Amino acid sequence: MGEPKTEGEEAPRCVGCGRRVKTLYVQYSPGNIRLMKCDNCKAVADPYIECEFMIILLDLILHKTRAYRHLLFNKLHIGSSLDKRPITMLVRISVSKGKKADGDSSRSMLSTIFNCSEVLGDALLGNIIFMAMLLLGGRYLIKLSFDLTRSREVLLAVIISSYIKFFLLTMMVWEFPSSAIFIVEMFVLSSNVVALRVVTWFPKAHCFGVCFAAHAARYFTEIWLLHTPRA
Repeated sequence: MGEPKTEGEEAPRCVGCGRRVKTLYVQYSPGNIRLMKCDNCKAVADPYIECEFMIILLDLILHKTRAYRHLLFNKLHIGSSLDKRPITMLVRISVSKGKKADGDSSRSMLSTIFNCSEVLGDALLGNIIFMAMLLLGGRYLIKLSFDLTRSREVLLAVIISSYIKFFLLTMMVWEFPSSAIFIVEMFVLSSNVVALRVVTWFPKAHCFGVCFAAHAARYFTEIWLLHTPRA
């Protein structure tokens, strides 16, 4: 199973059927537009153009495929050519738990910088393992082509769909039970599955297997780094 072949690599897509369309709307004057219909499904190609951001965000939280197609293809244009549009790589947010130090102990600036570099290094390694397993899983589990453009689409779609990770920043201000991290991780996993399915057109079970393997690899890498003694 794969994406329907149509002309126009950079053309927008209908959020309903996923087919590429020539244009999403026609603008007659500032603030006066007419939404175009898809030639394939005969429905409005992208009704989200006239929606507020909060409505789109709500549909993303509800894991609606139509909202993900709007965000990934019509808003962020992740399928655009590499030589015509700059790539904005979004950085996944990694949260590490630190140990509480004694009140009498004081750390120097050099020690603080060293500890921060260790945390960032561990997070970077975990995310590299995650992306590598995601690409390898896509290559061998769903037989995804391994070209640069396709790999870029998959990585960007999964990274963008991990937006709920920003919620973990609130844990630096307010206290939450440890179960909140698990709930966020499960939400990110399910969101990644939807995004991967949107860009690959493969069954949900296959996409779940790829995303689960990538998350599991990152999790065990972080566990291994956590229990590795430092010099």
